[in-house]
Amino acid sequence: MDDVDCNGSESTLKNCRSPGWGKHNCNQTRNAGVICSGVRLVGGPRCSGRVEVLHGKNWGTVCDADFDQQDAEVVCRELDCGPPVEMLGAAAFGRGEGQAWTEELQCRGNESQIHLCPKSSTLNHKCFNDSGIGLVCGDSVRLVDGGSRCAGRVEVLHRGQWGTVCDDDWDMRDAAVVCSELGCGEAVDVLGNAHFGPGSGPIWMDDVDCSGSESTLKNCRSAGWGKHNCNQTKNAGVICSVNILGVRLIGGLRCSGRVELFHGKTWATVCDADFDQQDAEVVCRELGCGAPVEVLGAAAFGRGGGQVWTKELLCRGNESDIHSCETSSKLKHDCSHDNDVGVVCADIVRLVGGSSRCAGRVEVLHRGQWGTVCGDHWDMRDAADQDQSGWMM
Repeated sequence: MDDVDCNGSESTLKNCRSPGWGKHNCNQTRNAGVICSGVRLVGGPRCSGRVEVLHGKNWGTVCDADFDQQDAEVVCRELDCGPPVEMLGAAAFGRGEGQAWTEELQCRGNESQIHLCPKSSTLNHKCFNDSGIGLVCGDSVRLVDGGSRCAGRVEVLHRGQWGTVCDDDWDMRDAAVVCSELGCGEAVDVLGNAHFGPGSGPIWMDDVDCSGSESTLKNCRSAGWGKHNCNQTKNAGVICSVNILGVRLIGGLRCSGRVELFHGKTWATVCDADFDQQDAEVVCRELGCGAPVEVLGAAAFGRGGGQVWTKELLCRGNESDIHSCETSSKLKHDCSHDNDVGVVCADIVRLVGGSSRCAGRVEVLHRGQWGTVCGDHWDMRDAADQDQSGWMM
């Protein structure tokens, strides 16, 4: 076969399109190869889900009682998904439909693939699909040296090694995939020429061309893994709308709303009894929203729909981001979404040098620094927006 063109849904390679049996213009030095995975994660987004292992031609779920951290290390590595973040038992990602895996995995943790792990002949426990193990692995894309997990130099994990992405043809569609994959909102800016500093290691991707709908950057078209014509001075960078280490304000106007923290791959609300002025100082600073004006409890901006943050924040107030704050091991209070805390921060626009807070030179806060606005094309419509800006410094 030559020039094989599968759509991915065929049950056998022989059903894929090609010029015809024996028709080709190559030789044996150009044979195609494949590396398959004998493990998969089902029922979750990207690098998370129910662990299933291939045995013969059938997939079997793995028992939660016979799966440990070393096994998780191997699964995440084989799927090129970064390190394991969390293991969840009791069929957290749904019941499997096939058989339960009938052997106990005994991985050392350094194997490259799950089928290389030693196995016992039988399970220690009697398991059913209700006992399937779920796994959440770390992302295979990250943003580095941008001051937060949602801004920085784009790096991808391939074959266990982090490498950079060249800025050739790097655009907002490519950046949108990265921001979505990381749970960082929408793409705000794309940056090239190693704006966030040069990377090290391999340059994994070049000439990236995403449609914008891909679930991961690794699914986008590119020149091929490790194929490039650039160097580390041309690294691609991204700034996402959630340009933070995992905090956002929901349900309010711009710099106000219900406080939610990013943990693992989900957002969690914060209990009003375990949130104070120092915590609010850090939240507003991290969001580039000035100083806190008001802290509001009792779900003032509506009840959240996800989890409740399970630790008490112990910020001093001078931290640059919320995840630099110390935390207690657990909350002091029993909280529900009726206790979600909200914050109102000062706005990101101010008028300076006038006779009052409502007159003066227009300045905007960006990346923690106040700057001015040029008068080119400045008109009454622009000024009217400032009049409606609510809280102002």
